Amino acid sequence: MNPIGAAIIGCGAIAPLHARAIASIDYARLLAVVDSDPVQAAQSAQDYGCEGLTDYKQLLERADIGIVHLCTPHHLHAGMAVELLKAGKHVLTEKPMALDVPSARLMQAAADQAEGQLGVVFQNRYNDPSVRIRTMIDSGELGALICMKGVVTWTRSDDYYRNSSWRGRWATEGGGVLINQTIHTLDLLQWFGGEISSVKGSVTTDVLNDVIEVEDSAHACISFKNKVRGLFYGTNAYGVNSPVELELVFEQGTLLQRRDCLYLLKDGQETLLSEPATGSTGGKSYWGTGHSRLIHDFYAHIRDGRKFWIDAAEGIKALELIDGIYKSSAGRTGLTAGQYV
Repeated sequence: MNPIGAAIIGCGAIAPLHARAIASIDYARLLAVVDSDPVQAAQSAQDYGCEGLTDYKQLLERADIGIVHLCTPHHLHAGMAVELLKAGKHVLTEKPMALDVPSARLMQAAADQAEGQLGVVFQNRYNDPSVRIRTMIDSGELGALICMKGVVTWTRSDDYYRNSSWRGRWATEGGGVLINQTIHTLDLLQWFGGEISSVKGSVTTDVLNDVIEVEDSAHACISFKNKVRGLFYGTNAYGVNSPVELELVFEQGTLLQRRDCLYLLKDGQETLLSEPATGSTGGKSYWGTGHSRLIHDFYAHIRDGRKFWIDAAEGIKALELIDGIYKSSAGRTGLTAGQYV
């Protein structure tokens, strides 16, 4: 079989994880990287042994490139994805899939009409604790899920925003801690809990007021149609990047994710169910190890002609939840199903 040709648009912090994952797939080849900064494009091309471009439109007519990875700022995802899908490419986009829900709907419509597939990078679904949690929910071995919580306490410096002009702005990032850092945890909560019936939340800017126009902290109470209640807290105002904490309480036990390990608390006994894989993740330690697994899985689906499961419909769910939190914080008393989307 001829190798699948790939390209990466955007040569920032997340691009190396994508490049390394592509390099580890024996039936794929990274043929081009694209960045509007010619120096960055040239350096990345040299690093990965491929062609460097400054205009993504050069990819549209390239018959040798079948899959395009979007590692660009949030506000560029929708327009690029729609063009690439119309050109017959498969598109794998970093989170969030778009700046907002309407833009994501345009991507979904384009994907529905395209020959190529649209995949969304929610790599935390591939982390061992997440897989184990979802398996135990589906099996019912601990009885019904009663409630759950997710806590993300990270830090972002002034320079993090000042060195990237698109960050911290509604028009280009689409929000703050919710849409950028904690979207993965919100995605897991909705993936574990199922269909949402209502959400009530609030956002604040606690320490970065002079730097950003979006929020650095948020909390929410999420009600699911199956009567499960979810609580969420996330912030970029902490002093360090702590591992994400998850707790899921079932009728017959509790699952706890602490320091990337998953524990089962049952009958007064705490049992270790999974622990982090050894070795480097290829990125920041608190990102987890799911990027490579997701990219390998996406390519396998494309190779085999199967539909990838984290598609536009799945990617929109986290954006809808975030939108509900923003709208609730803006003055409403809580949004019911149909309103928060």
